[in-house]
Amino acid sequence: MKEKLNYSSESNLATRLNSNQFAITAEITPPISGDADDVIKKVIPLKDTVDAINVTDGPNANVHMSSLATSAIMQRNKIEPIVQITCRDRNRIALISDLLGISALGIKNMLILTGDDPKSGDQPTAKPVFDLKSHELIKIASQMVTEGTIPSQNKKTPNIKSISKNANFIIGAADVPTDNHTKKWSDSLKVKQQSGANFIQTQLCYDMKIIRSYAKLLINEGYTRDMFFLIGNGPLGSVKSATWMRDNLWGVKIPDDILKRLDHANDPKEEGIKICIEQMEEMSEINGISGVHLMAPINTKSIPVAISEANIIRRK
Repeated sequence: MKEKLNYSSESNLATRLNSNQFAITAEITPPISGDADDVIKKVIPLKDTVDAINVTDGPNANVHMSSLATSAIMQRNKIEPIVQITCRDRNRIALISDLLGISALGIKNMLILTGDDPKSGDQPTAKPVFDLKSHELIKIASQMVTEGTIPSQNKKTPNIKSISKNANFIIGAADVPTDNHTKKWSDSLKVKQQSGANFIQTQLCYDMKIIRSYAKLLINEGYTRDMFFLIGNGPLGSVKSATWMRDNLWGVKIPDDILKRLDHANDPKEEGIKICIEQMEEMSEINGISGVHLMAPINTKSIPVAISEANIIRRK
């Protein structure tokens, strides 16, 4: 039987996962803006539709409003965020300080990632930091929740410092669905599990054969005992954009039959929504899969349509 999250506050996502109901999260890229109203405009289509909304942190190493600020704006407007934190841009002082700030703001969910190389973004001369690896930051965040402490490396002080109140968030990490058990894949996921990750959100995968095999691997290896897995999906807009994602985004899996459906469709956007619905419904019946993480960066309004038309029990 799956262990429940060690989490006492009211989090839509934690509540959904703990009750073994199919969870649905979505994702937004913060605006290139300093106006809070621009954040609300982006998230309004998803409000009251998904359990929580990921807020990317400098996606593809490009400048946007910070994930933490965007998440705080959402939080005060009663829209539950999943704040993303990458290890690319900040040293451990700043990263741990941000964890404390996230706790103080009452933000309940986070996704910790390594982050893209700055050379790929709009500030290619920016200096990468990578002071901590993602699993090291996951461990620190988990320690704040379970022990109410943060680490200290100062030889003149204790190895740990107590904080006045235990943090109260759940911690996510990333993975890529696979049907091939390799040591590299298993070791990477195991270190995230051992560091204290509570849930996993995966890269986009539209290959149901891989997803079914992946779920079996997760169960057999014991990863689903204490982690919840949400598979990356979302309405595809066209065969051109789908082909570009498959060929240019690391880890994205879109089989040829899906590309053919989009290519032959009279209305590719409608077909993309239909594919998303079909796959959500199928995944909701697969043991080991706890939900989906829907991504449609240039067509966010299609996500509520797909959710509303999917035959999935969504108890409040």
